[in-house]
This record gives sequence, structure tokens and C-alpha cells, in this order.
Amino acid sequence: MDPRLDLEMLAFNRMMEKRAAALPPIRLDLPFDRPRALTEALNAPLSAGGPTLAVSEDRWLPIRGRRIQCRLHLPAGPGPHPVLLYLHGGGWVWNSIDTHDRLMREYAAAAGCAVIGPDYALSPEAVFPQALEECEGVLRWIAAEGTACTLDAARIVVGGDSAGANLAMGLALSLRDGGAPVPLRGLLLNYGVFDSRLDRPSYRAFATGYGLTEERMRFYWNAYAPRPADRLNPLAVPLRARLAGLPPCLLHIAELDVLADENHAMAEALQAAGVELETQLFPGTVHGFLRALGHVGAADRSVAAAGAWLRARFGEG
Repeated sequence: MDPRLDLEMLAFNRMMEKRAAALPPIRLDLPFDRPRALTEALNAPLSAGGPTLAVSEDRWLPIRGRRIQCRLHLPAGPGPHPVLLYLHGGGWVWNSIDTHDRLMREYAAAAGCAVIGPDYALSPEAVFPQALEECEGVLRWIAAEGTACTLDAARIVVGGDSAGANLAMGLALSLRDGGAPVPLRGLLLNYGVFDSRLDRPSYRAFATGYGLTEERMRFYWNAYAPRPADRLNPLAVPLRARLAGLPPCLLHIAELDVLADENHAMAEALQAAGVELETQLFPGTVHGFLRALGHVGAADRSVAAAGAWLRARFGEG
């Protein structure tokens, strides 16, 4: 056992290992329906509990030729409500608005805002840039049609964890450089995938035994961006991008994570580009610790800090 590991994190990891042992092994095989269903069965129960919102319902939005299921959480009150568009993590290949439902409700309660989470298309069936384009379509729907759902299109933050943080950064870059920008109040980034390199020191230090492994990250990149050229595209690899002009960012980093070094590198790059940044390292945590809400104090503290930051970013309407 790594002595740096938070004791609550250790207990949670052991609980999840016990639950996983009761299921068939999750193998990275194709077709991907079975491993995806097993991962959903393991993670979706973690969304139980947490706050109850005034409205929690699903909407199906017509985006880029298909209907995308989106989870909508609204706080009490008439609105218009500021909006957090939250993009779930899962290596671009699994997880869903169900596995991340509690996290989205916690953010809505902590920030007093609406939260919308899209079930964007997953890899390896859909490759870069389809998920990114779908998320941009949902954002543009919020900006154009959101008032009908009591959403304030002038106060939008985009957030995500892991691969979702990658999509959030890619979306912000696409909006900045596109011909029809949607102003954002901020980016909420949780232990994001920001680089396609797999050779940073944290990859060696935490290659196995800490949840997310180097092997899985290699699989995820091959699934999401199978064309080598796409792993050089700044919209897929934000650390390769020019970052100046992005909205203020909040970056939360897990200490014992193969992605830790690229998150620290992203913090340095954002600061060098003059982007307003708040960052916080959560000692003793592993990748994905936000799924441990109600079990690990660091997860609860992360949401509380993000809620305060979101309230400040939204300000008054």
C-alpha cells in the first residue's frame, strides 16, 4: 500500500474492488457493448443519494443528425438559471449521465445552477471529433433555445472530468477560434486528459495499482483518436494548443494519477498564456476520486470548492 494514499480513498478502492470481483472481468475487447455494460453496472450505483433538485429529467436534443439524450437538473426558483454544461469522463469509451448523475446534482446544489449532461457518442464506435462536435451542438442549443428551459445563455460554464475535461477544453478552443463564438464564464476541469504523450514521470510512477493504468490510457487514445494525426490536433490534445484567450479555469488534480503531470503542465501552460486560473491538488487521491462522493472527504471538498468558484463565476445575471 502506498503510504501517501488517503485512508478514505483506500477504503473506497477496496470496496470497489470487492464489488468488481462479483462481476465478470471487464476486458478491453470488441465489440464494446459487454465491457461497457459491466462498467455501467459497477459505477452507476455510486450515483445513489445526494441532493434532490426541483427538476431532474431527460431531454432528447436534435444535434448533428441524431437525438442526444441529455440529463437536466434545475434548482428551485423561476430562473433564468446559470448553466454548467458537464461532460462526463470515462476514457471517451464508457460511463454516462447515469454514472455521473450524483456529481451533476451535487454541482447544481452547491452552485445554485442548472446542470446539463449530454450522453455524447462513445468510442471506439465514434472517433474524434464526433463527441466534441456533439457537445458543441448541445452548447449551441443552450445558447439559442435554453431560455425555454429557464436557462440563462449569458452565464454558461463548461466542465468535465478526465476525458470530459479534455472535451471541455477542446470545446472552449473550438468556440474561441470558430466563427460564431458562445461566451463562456469559465471552465471546470477535473483531472483531465490533456496530452497524448504516455511518457511523463507520473505515467511511470502510477502505471499500475492506482485505478487508471498506462495500459488503459493507451487503449483509450487508440479508441478515441485511432488516426495518429488526430493525436497532434490541439482540439484533441489541448496541451498542444495556443491557450491565450480562454475563459477563467478551475483545475482540480488527483495526486496519485497517471495524468497528474500533464495536469500540472496544463496549469503552467494556462498561467503562461495569461489565463485566470485556480488550481488545487488533492493529496492521497487517485484518478476518478469524484465518483466517491459521500465516501471520500476529498470528493466532497472538491465539489464544495467548485460550487463556490461557480457562484463567483456566475455572479449576478
